[in-house]
Amino acid sequence: MHDSARNLKICIIGAGMGGLTTALALAKAGFQRIDVYEYASDLGFVGAGIQLAPNMARILDRLGVWADIEKEAVTLSETYIRQGSTDEALAHVNLDYVQATYGYPHMVGHRSSLAGSIFAGCQREPAISFHFSTNTENVSFFPKPSFTAVPRAEGAAPQRIEADVLLAADGVKSNTRVDMLRELGVTAQVEDSGQAAYRIMLTREQMSGDAELLALLDGDCATRWIGPKRHIIAYPVSGKAIYNISTAQPDVNFAAAPSASYTTRGSKAQMLQVFADFSPKVRRMLDLVPEGEVCEWRLRVHAPLPTWVRGCVALVGDACHPTLPHLAQGAAQAIEDGAVLGAVLRRLPDAEPRSINKALRIYEDVRKERAELLVELAAANGREMHLGEGKAKEERDRLFKALKEGKGGGQVPDKWADKEVQRMIYGHDCVKEAEAVFERSFAKL
Repeated sequence: MHDSARNLKICIIGAGMGGLTTALALAKAGFQRIDVYEYASDLGFVGAGIQLAPNMARILDRLGVWADIEKEAVTLSETYIRQGSTDEALAHVNLDYVQATYGYPHMVGHRSSLAGSIFAGCQREPAISFHFSTNTENVSFFPKPSFTAVPRAEGAAPQRIEADVLLAADGVKSNTRVDMLRELGVTAQVEDSGQAAYRIMLTREQMSGDAELLALLDGDCATRWIGPKRHIIAYPVSGKAIYNISTAQPDVNFAAAPSASYTTRGSKAQMLQVFADFSPKVRRMLDLVPEGEVCEWRLRVHAPLPTWVRGCVALVGDACHPTLPHLAQGAAQAIEDGAVLGAVLRRLPDAEPRSINKALRIYEDVRKERAELLVELAAANGREMHLGEGKAKEERDRLFKALKEGKGGGQVPDKWADKEVQRMIYGHDCVKEAEAVFERSFAKL
């Protein structure tokens, strides 16, 4: 990096997985002035379990935060895909090969542990400053990026902030994306997927009275139960103290809700009704959820954007490629974004806006096609798992049966567990690709 680039003022909007990783990657690259603006009052992380795939682990290990995450995570040695109604095993995939093949095992953990460890890494970097309880609005792109920071504290005055680089990791409801597309004369509204999700965490104490359920918590297995238009995926987290359960089902409660609504307190009775035709084991598991602790999430996406970059502003993570959870790559792809931004910006030959724009265009070139492919693959996987009766389901189940009998050549209809798909996702080193593309492309732009 040229010395003049080290003192660029870099502002990041949003302190989720993408924003935190971007800040940490830029600090590790040598940038000295990194400001992160976050609407929440603190990073008291909540949420459910999260899958920690090798493509994510590789990045976080390089950034020096993986060891803390790994301590609390659970290594998955296998996964089962089961028929929801009968608990019959449709497919079994051994995951022991993942570490030998990709350098890291397939692990699962708690979202708070992942985000908290990245945040702790950021706190160790004097170049990073956090501004909590601050809304951001009215982004301008030229001649330099600027935005209004509106503190939520009573009596605090809004400030107009100018930056050399603005990186917007402000989520699926991104104001920056709206401002960018308005300037470009493009409309890309957030779209309802027609799906919602229950996210549930059961403690060991809650499961202790049921030996069959306790065996799930004590295992090293992710289980997906599938049925028409619905599925459940579950696995142990937090050193096997918690069993994480995530569902997907048709969106009923949000259909008439305001567009801004993304979560709602769910009804336990309604949740049990949604999965009433699943096996007794699954129903007993769901029945352990205490009344009043059912939370339902709206699953939303938007169409691929024409660009992620305008001037010296770039979109990151869910702001530009929100995905359905059916491939377990949402957070990993935001983390890949942050790693690539660190890799391209650290190679700036000077601090000129033209050079910054060229580096951000390389970021888009490296990331956009891959992220959008995985978004579509996740959606397609959900459609495959949610098939009702008919020829398509018969063909899917034929492939499951062939796999079970060792006759299918290893192809898994659930793409999350398919070796070829895993090779494409886990074997990809986004930083090495970014370095190669930068060397090849920067001078030509």
